[in-house]
Amino acid sequence: MNIEEIHEYCLNKSGVTDSMPFGDTVVVYKVCGKIFLLMSLNDSPLQFNVKCDPSKVITLREQYSCVIPGYHMNKKHWNTITIDGSVNNKLLIEWIDHSYEIIIARLSKTERMKLLSK
Repeated sequence: MNIEEIHEYCLNKSGVTDSMPFGDTVVVYKVCGKIFLLMSLNDSPLQFNVKCDPSKVITLREQYSCVIPGYHMNKKHWNTITIDGSVNNKLLIEWIDHSYEIIIARLSKTERMKLLSK
């Protein structure tokens, strides 16, 4: 995946907005005002941070060399993924979806219903 593919994939999810609150080099993707993915526009190879269930964080880091503790994030809940060709796009999408779903699951029932009805 490249920057444009990740950008398009994230923005096609229900209720997602993007912004650049940390300057013009980092794009932040939010759902209902909560961050689920951050991506640097200057990294080579491309990297992004995603939320992860704490029960899976260590396993993913041990299993995949492209997964490391979240850069500038809470290491218990965030992973940094380097797109270096070591995993396929399907797995990258699963990790993005997992991050999005963690946020959705923590919304109130009313917020979740409103979001999913869009």
